[in-house]
Amino acid sequence: MEPRINLMDNEIGAKFAKRFGNASLAIMQSTLPKVTQDLVMLRVSQINGCGYCTDAHSKDLAHAGEPAVRINLVAAWRESTVFTEAERAALALGEEGTRIADGHGGVSDETWAEVRKHYDDDQTAALVALVAQINAANRLGVIARQQGGSYEPGAFAQAS
Repeated sequence: MEPRINLMDNEIGAKFAKRFGNASLAIMQSTLPKVTQDLVMLRVSQINGCGYCTDAHSKDLAHAGEPAVRINLVAAWRESTVFTEAERAALALGEEGTRIADGHGGVSDETWAEVRKHYDDDQTAALVALVAQINAANRLGVIARQQGGSYEPGAFAQAS
């Protein structure tokens, strides 16, 4: 399967990417832990089947020193013991905020209560924005057929 388009190779795509990247700075510069950000982005990317984003966020986690067991168990986080309660709340929000169309009703009150137990207002806002933004990025990647495998660890951090 070949990529359909490189959005950076045209004026509209490049303008959009610049603004999209600027919006992500608010999240990246927040107090929401970077590891939590990458764990959630990895899980949402797995759910959405975005090869490029799954590649990027798993490599960024490894590059940051996360143990392989934590990276490998993100897809099965509910059945593992390697995530903190705060990370589990964030992963639940990521999943529920992604699977809205699955007839599940969005984010449950229980998940929201867990998130609020572990994250302050700014971190919660960053987490909600993160889930929305990674879902948008996944859709861009899947529609354009961006392939996983070529991402260089730390590239997103260098761009900011």
